[in-house]
Amino acid sequence: MAKPGPHTIIQVALPVPLRRTFDYLPKPDTPVNLLQPGTRVKVPFGKRQLIGIVHGVIPHSSYGDDNLKTITGLLDDEAALGPDLVALCRWAADYYHHPLGDVYAHALPTLLRNKDESWEEITTRWKLTQKGRLIGLDQLGRAKRQLHAIEVLREHPEGLHQPLLKGFDIEAATLRALQEKGLVDQHEDRPPRQHWQRERLLAESPLTLNEEQRHALQPIVQCEGFRTFLLEGVTGSGKTEVYLQAIHHCLQQGKQAMVLVPEIGLTPQTLQRFQHRFAVPVVSFHSHLTDRERLTNWRKVRNGEAAIVLGTRSALLCPMENLGMIIVDEEHDLSYKQQEGFRYNARDLAVIRAQKLGVPVVLGSATPTLESLHNARSGRYEHLTLSRRAGDAMPPRFRVLDIRQKALTHGMAPELLTEMESRLQARQQVLVFINRRGYAPVLMCHDCGWFKECPHCDHRMTCHANPAHLHCHHCNHQLAIPRYCGHCKSTDLRPIGMGTERLEDNLTSLFPKFPVIRIDRDTTQRKQAMAKHLERIHSGEPCILVGTQMLAKGHHFPKVTLVAVCDIDAGLFAADFRATEHTAQLLLQVAGRAGRGADQGLVFLQTHQPGHPLLQTLLSAGYGEFATELCNERRLMGMPPFGYLALLRAESQDPRQASQFLNQVERWLQPMAQALGVEVWGPAPALMPKKARRFRFQLMLRGEQRPALQQLLKQAVKKIEQEAGNRLKWSVDVDPVTLD
Repeated sequence: MAKPGPHTIIQVALPVPLRRTFDYLPKPDTPVNLLQPGTRVKVPFGKRQLIGIVHGVIPHSSYGDDNLKTITGLLDDEAALGPDLVALCRWAADYYHHPLGDVYAHALPTLLRNKDESWEEITTRWKLTQKGRLIGLDQLGRAKRQLHAIEVLREHPEGLHQPLLKGFDIEAATLRALQEKGLVDQHEDRPPRQHWQRERLLAESPLTLNEEQRHALQPIVQCEGFRTFLLEGVTGSGKTEVYLQAIHHCLQQGKQAMVLVPEIGLTPQTLQRFQHRFAVPVVSFHSHLTDRERLTNWRKVRNGEAAIVLGTRSALLCPMENLGMIIVDEEHDLSYKQQEGFRYNARDLAVIRAQKLGVPVVLGSATPTLESLHNARSGRYEHLTLSRRAGDAMPPRFRVLDIRQKALTHGMAPELLTEMESRLQARQQVLVFINRRGYAPVLMCHDCGWFKECPHCDHRMTCHANPAHLHCHHCNHQLAIPRYCGHCKSTDLRPIGMGTERLEDNLTSLFPKFPVIRIDRDTTQRKQAMAKHLERIHSGEPCILVGTQMLAKGHHFPKVTLVAVCDIDAGLFAADFRATEHTAQLLLQVAGRAGRGADQGLVFLQTHQPGHPLLQTLLSAGYGEFATELCNERRLMGMPPFGYLALLRAESQDPRQASQFLNQVERWLQPMAQALGVEVWGPAPALMPKKARRFRFQLMLRGEQRPALQQLLKQAVKKIEQEAGNRLKWSVDVDPVTLD
């Protein structure tokens, strides 16, 4: 192997908040051919040792070759990240204006990001040396454990791996002692890569498609090269079956498939369905796996051992040997957008990855984002539609309940309670949706109106009952329930409003004969908790489901025939310009859980605004017409999808520091923005000005053309990085999905 010459400089991307690479010298014995982009190296950085990714090799450093440090070690014999993933990470770092080293780190499992461990699966085999084979056993004296190890290894001249030796009751300490005596040595083995086989792909036969499903599947399987398909199908229309048959065609070509889902809660049931359908390895990738499980699955995907990878947002950055198709289910979901650190959108990045690989990507949803709909209607995406439910299932009926001046029982109208009783007596299931977890949104003094605010955020603390405490869902700060009012010292403190906990208690008292199953973040934290809840629901026994938006996404509950939405008003009047779109999507998604079996579903919507024009359009004309009206509004405002946004945010424990810094940024940014035709709005406080002890301000940039906005951001980020230093925390958010 060629050794590095006098003019070999390694450019390394490190997981630090600096948008640049760092130059290092290779060790004299480092094989130059192994210094490929995507290879991990360990390097000195200040007083620390960091693991970085080789970005490239150059002949000279602009910092002077004599001033460079030498790498500590080369960690890979083969690049951990292949060329396609390296190219994707570089594109993402440029587009989202994020440090490249941190982007690379997101593509690595934690154990490879923080430890020297090889990405390849390496096993240690212990074998006798020539001295060990010839030594007389009497020379080992009374070392019975060592004597036993020598006898076992003599029976296995090729050596044994550590797990097998442990089965012979031979410990590692014994082997190390023999190694010090020169009687045994270690050998590193890399097991052969076991590629999945194409001979038998299916474990069960596919379902028969209806005419709409066949028309949707045909262009996907006939596609050669890159193409983006928007599969818009009403809830229960059989989008998953189209995915499964499209994946089958992909596997027949000897290629791997990637499927993204928005929530971890969806992964177990979707994984089970895929494993039942396919006879090839299917692996999952999400944050509820242990570090060791994530590394194991990452290796299977990287080696080509797994045919299908199924996971949440982070799965998009898995290295795949021969990726042939990407599917993004529930493409509208906000979970695909990372809201902290590397603020990428997995849906958009999936389209870029497919484009770079020249493979099709399918975006599926019953309620596509306005951006995806606009791309489909303008011809950039191919629009596929499924307008009716699979089988004989009927779409649910909607009933709007005007609750103005109406006597409610525990927040529910009498008509709703009567209908719930009727459905439960008919041995059907009922879903009650409320998008607030906890017992009550606020604990208030009945005498003076005082309520406890989070000391670290501009927000009221949520009251929880089990265990009893106050909890800020924004910064996770928790307090004991106070005994008296913080203002007038009254002891008459009352929970005001309704959360999932309180609703569960109330429904249990109203319907004592039927189990109430609550599904929210609090009840699904433990491993397998979600799976156990779903098992109870799928048993088919009559019950009441209470939950947040976790229940609205992709679940199939055949026995649910009634869905009740307790309060839809908040989303109709929120400050964020996308709030109405998100509310409509959530409403239709949760409504789609009703009537997916033999009985038609009914959806009750409780509201104080029954005449809201967008609500009326949504229910009378459907999501397509609703989206058209919303697009017309966005067009007038020049907002996405008819304009492009970015947010520059600054946070500090001193509000003046963050505000003054962004004012300074706005002053020198404005002339450049005007020259490029980009508008600069602000700075202004964020919708929640204080969060986790930091005061937050933001500048919004809006451009008619994406290249002009990107050019301005590139200049802005470079300048901000020089000016901000360590004074405050700042970030850039390209294509934000929320303005908070």
